[in-house]
Amino acid sequence: MDSKLDKYIENHTSKEEALLSELDRETHLKVVQPRMLSGNVQGKLLRMFVQMLSPKTILEIGTFTGYSALCMASGLEDGSVIDTIEVDDELEGIAQSFFKKSEFSDKINHHIGSALDIAPNLGKCFDLVFVDGDKREYPEYYKMLMGDAPYTTPLVKSGSIIMADNILWYGKVVEPIHHNDKFTMGIVEFNSMVQSDDRVENVILPIRDGINMIRVK
Repeated sequence: MDSKLDKYIENHTSKEEALLSELDRETHLKVVQPRMLSGNVQGKLLRMFVQMLSPKTILEIGTFTGYSALCMASGLEDGSVIDTIEVDDELEGIAQSFFKKSEFSDKINHHIGSALDIAPNLGKCFDLVFVDGDKREYPEYYKMLMGDAPYTTPLVKSGSIIMADNILWYGKVVEPIHHNDKFTMGIVEFNSMVQSDDRVENVILPIRDGINMIRVK
């Protein structure tokens, strides 16, 4: 996106909360690839979706430093929870420290490990899922969520919403030269799986790096 237009969008979106601004700064100071952080515009979008959908249960695949989890938790009603899973244990300290600083810590269950191992064992069916994990594993995440083989129990139901982030992958999804890259291939395969699945309907939102918003019929 044109940098001037991007700045305009930032300037005309509700102001970032102080805690999230602090988390943004700490992520840029201490973490490799800080651009993986959702940021204020996407964070506000996630919060609004949560407020509109009123989910009781949220699953997040890919906590990173906790920015998106905090945004979604801030929109949750009392009694609702988010289970967020991060495979990189080196990020646990930052995320946990900011969860504890927030007023939403009782709504966030933070798990460390592979989402493919942890999510099926939580014993929950989720109203909303935000997928932002390993791009190479996106097709496997989809199988897991929908209960396709080798998984036996779906983690979503009719009316559940799945939002998959980075679905345009910096434009590489439309450049055949990149389709031997496993990260790009994972996203291309995921998008194809969703598009050909008559159990769902979807729309790709061209926000930041793209969000595939999927509704289970």
